[in-house]
Amino acid sequence: MTKLFATRSALVAMMMMLVTPAMSAQQGDEMPPPSKPGKPINTGDVLSGELNAMKVRDVKNGKRVATYQITSEPRRLPPPNGLCNLETGPETFQLVTSSEAQTTQLKSFVGKEISVKVDEIACASDAGQMSEAVITKWSLIKKQ
Repeated sequence: MTKLFATRSALVAMMMMLVTPAMSAQQGDEMPPPSKPGKPINTGDVLSGELNAMKVRDVKNGKRVATYQITSEPRRLPPPNGLCNLETGPETFQLVTSSEAQTTQLKSFVGKEISVKVDEIACASDAGQMSEAVITKWSLIKKQ
């Protein structure tokens, strides 16, 4: 009985030696200041960022479709969308293409910085949306 107690005591002591430095290291870390919400984006504003392409399955027929996304600084959406349940606002914006011409236009800019004029924007709400916000109507701004 004494041998079992000694073994358990030694095991507990060893675990405490391993856990205590990790706990004190975590306590010593300073918390970063809370992020402030991004600047607002409204209809007619310009959104700039890197264009990414992803292949996702269409919810309706299961086919793989190209989906385009802009990664940008955090932006606040107009009410009632607000911050999209995020502390700072969305940073990823899915560009919904409405024609084959828009899809072709975006293909040549994948991996590059682009700017789009936002005509209609909302928080992502449907399954299969890969971004925090969705831009359903937009137009590409040509860089000089």
